[in-house]
Amino acid sequence: MGFDTIIRNGTIVTATDTYAADVAITNGQIVAVGKELPIDNATKILDAKGCIVIPGGIDVHTHLDMPFGGTTSADDFETGTRAAAFGGTTTLIDFAIQYKGQTLRHAFDTWMKKADGKAVADYAFHCIITELGETQLAEMGDLVREGVSSFKLFMAYPGVFMLDDATIFRAMLQAAKFGGMICMHAENGGAIDVLVQRALAEGKTAPKYHALTRPTTAEGEATSRAIALAEMAGAPVYIVHLSCNDALEKVREARDRGLPAYAETCPQYLHLSLENMDVPGFEGAKYVFTPPLREKWNQEKLWQGLARDTLQVVSTDHCPFCFKEQKELGKDDFTKIPNGGPGVEHRLSLIYSGGVHGGKFSANRFVQLVSTTPAKLFGLYPRKGTIAVGSDADIVIFDPNAEQIISAKTHHMRVDYSMFEGMRVKGVTKTVLSRGRVIIDDGKFTGRAGAGEFLRRQTYSGAS
Repeated sequence: MGFDTIIRNGTIVTATDTYAADVAITNGQIVAVGKELPIDNATKILDAKGCIVIPGGIDVHTHLDMPFGGTTSADDFETGTRAAAFGGTTTLIDFAIQYKGQTLRHAFDTWMKKADGKAVADYAFHCIITELGETQLAEMGDLVREGVSSFKLFMAYPGVFMLDDATIFRAMLQAAKFGGMICMHAENGGAIDVLVQRALAEGKTAPKYHALTRPTTAEGEATSRAIALAEMAGAPVYIVHLSCNDALEKVREARDRGLPAYAETCPQYLHLSLENMDVPGFEGAKYVFTPPLREKWNQEKLWQGLARDTLQVVSTDHCPFCFKEQKELGKDDFTKIPNGGPGVEHRLSLIYSGGVHGGKFSANRFVQLVSTTPAKLFGLYPRKGTIAVGSDADIVIFDPNAEQIISAKTHHMRVDYSMFEGMRVKGVTKTVLSRGRVIIDDGKFTGRAGAGEFLRRQTYSGAS
């Protein structure tokens, strides 16, 4: 029998196994994995010699085409999914935002329109809830049934996104009832707001004060409270973009007690620190995102958290704003700097380089963090997140020893700077398949806008 595509001569690395084998693909799915598969009738043969063959990356935290403070994040679903593909990420889960007075359905429909005809690879949505009346409570169940099985709530940004504890608790009870997952932005927004107002009153308007008014204790406290509310509700909870040891310790304690508490961190918290904000003038605005960068000693704690499964996922929180014109909206007031940084393209290289080459964890753990566990926690496994017969052929041929210098001059995100400018990484994406179609061919884009599909996700079933 003939296959559409065969990937040969590579070493397959999944979350659990490492072995030499070929992968055969037909009609967008993996149909055989084995030694020396017959190549006679294969339409396309890809040589993975010297490379590892891994499941496509899954980034469960991006903000494409997102309105914020009078502007919109610079990448839309076309440029964002394309940049992601260059870096070996074949599935994004973005956020559909419900604004006050709107239904959750309106949020979902709005974001589906943003992605339609643009995404080059597959995508899904979480729904951000900013107001939770009876209508929205009922809608939560409807959305879960339609494949939007997770909801993001905020303990920060009073007056915009922040919900009180009672509302959060109600949402968690409802999520537990329908098999949904609550994703939590955990920072004590009320206390932070007082610190922010005090800083502005004292004339402290520079970008660095964004970080200095958001102490790690505010993140630790909110993480602890989120976990306590979830425990009372009998619901799983997923802490997004965890940045510091204060919060990490709270997750560790909860997991030691056997609670379904999960957390992600992001490459910026592993590779950058507060010192990056000690740059002249307004340059520090490049690093204004929330939670902010932390003192450098937190990095090692986060790497250990990834190695020990206190942290289960690495996502990017990709939310790019151009330095010129967008970040500059906050030139005289750090609270007006659009929050976010560009990262979707370099997640795999940064984590492989620092994690596997850095001796923190194995290549299998790397695959678990960037693909398999995200798929399991968010209802995409085993369709996504592994290399197995029957799974989608979302596959990355990754050269573990190639090196690359990250720079805005060469990246594909639609933004005029890089948070990681000049950083040398070891481990580079070469070729990428999305449901069997080659969309990155030896570093060149061969995909097309609109080829990505919306993924209906299953309900939460744990990460084991």
